[in-house]
Amino acid sequence: MADRPMPQHAHTTLTVLLAAAVLAAPRALDAQGLSRADSALVGRVLLAEDRRDSTDVAFTEAAVHPDARLRAIALRGLGRIRDPKFAARTALPEIPQAPLWVEPAWRLRFRALTGLRDDCPALRLALMDSAWAVRLRAADLARASCAGDDALVQTITRWIERLPSETSSRRRGDVSWHAGAHGLVALARLRPDAARRYLPDLLRHRQPELRRSATQAAAILGDTTALRAMLEDLDDNVAEMAIEALASRTGHADDARYLAALRRDGAQVVRAAALALRGTSLAAAAPTARQAFDRFVARDDASARDARIALLAVQGRPASEDRPPVERASLPRDAIRLALGDTVVLRVTMASASGGGRFDVRLRGDVAPMMAARLLALAEARFYDGLTWHRVEPDFVIQGGSPGANEYVGWRETLRDELGTVSHRRGTVGMSTRGHDTGDAQWFVNLRDNARLDADYTVWAEVITGIDVVDGILEGDRIRSIRRVR
Repeated sequence: MADRPMPQHAHTTLTVLLAAAVLAAPRALDAQGLSRADSALVGRVLLAEDRRDSTDVAFTEAAVHPDARLRAIALRGLGRIRDPKFAARTALPEIPQAPLWVEPAWRLRFRALTGLRDDCPALRLALMDSAWAVRLRAADLARASCAGDDALVQTITRWIERLPSETSSRRRGDVSWHAGAHGLVALARLRPDAARRYLPDLLRHRQPELRRSATQAAAILGDTTALRAMLEDLDDNVAEMAIEALASRTGHADDARYLAALRRDGAQVVRAAALALRGTSLAAAAPTARQAFDRFVARDDASARDARIALLAVQGRPASEDRPPVERASLPRDAIRLALGDTVVLRVTMASASGGGRFDVRLRGDVAPMMAARLLALAEARFYDGLTWHRVEPDFVIQGGSPGANEYVGWRETLRDELGTVSHRRGTVGMSTRGHDTGDAQWFVNLRDNARLDADYTVWAEVITGIDVVDGILEGDRIRSIRRVR
C-alpha cells in the first residue's frame, strides 16, 4: 500500500476531482492568497498522504513552494507516511491548542470513589449524590463486601423497582433505564438471590440496553439458561454479550448455538460467535465460517474487519487472507480549504428524548484536513442523524456515531490517521480506531485531559460551546442532528 504508484486511470480521476474541488469555491481559495494551481497542489499532497505514497512528485513540488503553508503540509505528510507515530511532528510550526474547559465539580467526587470499593458508608452516601454519574459509579463499584449494608442495598433495589414505564426518554439531568440497569448488575454482586427475582422481567424488557445489563447480571449469577435464551435476542449487542458470557462459562458446550449466530447480520455478534468457536471440534464450523466470511466481504464494509478476521481464524486461515474493500482515492470537497485554515463549525443537537441541548465543534483542518473533510461530508449527508452515544465513561470519553451502537460497526470506508500536535485535552474530539489507519467515523469526545492517547488517535475537532451538554450525555442518548453552522 505505501509507496504504491497510481495507475493512469486514477491520475485522470484525481485531476477531475481536484478541478472540481478548486472550482467549487474560488473566492475562498483566492482569499487565501493561492492560485488555482497552488490549491490543486495542496490537494495532490493530501491525496498522496492519504494513499501513503511518499514517491508522489507533489511532495517535491510543495517542499520548495514559496508559501510556508504548502511546505509545512508537505513536510507533515511525508512525516506521517514514514513514521506511523510521526515522531517528528513536534518540529512543525506550533498549532493553537483547543479551548480550556473547567471540569464539573462532581467529577472530583466521581474520581474519589475509585479507592472506596469496600467503604460501604461512602458508597451509600454516593448513591444519593446530586449527579447521576456519581450515583451510577457508586453502584458499579459496590460488591459483596457491602452485602450486609441494608441501606445501600435498599437504595439500589428501589432503582430497579422504580423503573419508569417509559424508558426511551429522559429529562436533562435525570435518567431513564440507567438506574435500574446499573442497580440490577450491582444487586447480582451484592445479593444474588434478590437479583434473581427481578432478572426474568428485565431480560424481557423492551429497552435493549436494559436487556443487555440484565444479560450481564445473568452472567454474574451464573445463569446459563438465561444466557442461552439471550443469545437469541434480536438486538445484536444483547446477543454479543450473551455469547461472550456463555463462552467463558461453558467453553465449547454451546458451539452449535455460536455456529447458528454466524448467520446473523451484526458484525459484533458474528465476531463474538467466531471467537467463541476457536478450537471447536464441529465439522460444520469451517464451512459455515467461510460462508459468513464471503458474505461480509460482499458487503464492502471496511469497519467489519474484526468480524472477518475472527471468521478466518475459525477456518484456520491467517489474518493476511482478509479481503478488505478496495481503497478509493478521493479528495473530499472541503479538504483543501480546511488544510489552508478555513474555519468550519458543526452543531450537534441532541434529541429531546435524550435531554436535548446542543454543542458546537470546530473542525481542526489545520491538523487533520482529510479526516475533518470526510466527517463533514458524512454530517452533511445526515449519516449521524438518529445515532447514539453508545459508550459513556464519565471520567474518560463519550463515543458514538455507530449505526450498530457498537465499536465494531462503523462507516464502510476506512479513515487514515492524521496525527498532529494537538493533544487530547478535555473537549477535543478524536477518531475511534482499532489499530493504525482504521478510523471508522465514530467520534469520541475527551471528557478530561487524555495525553496518553496522543500517539495513537487523531484529534480532528474540538468543542467550542456546550461542554455542559457533553458532560451530561448518558449511554444510549440519541443525536437528533449534526449540521454545519453557516
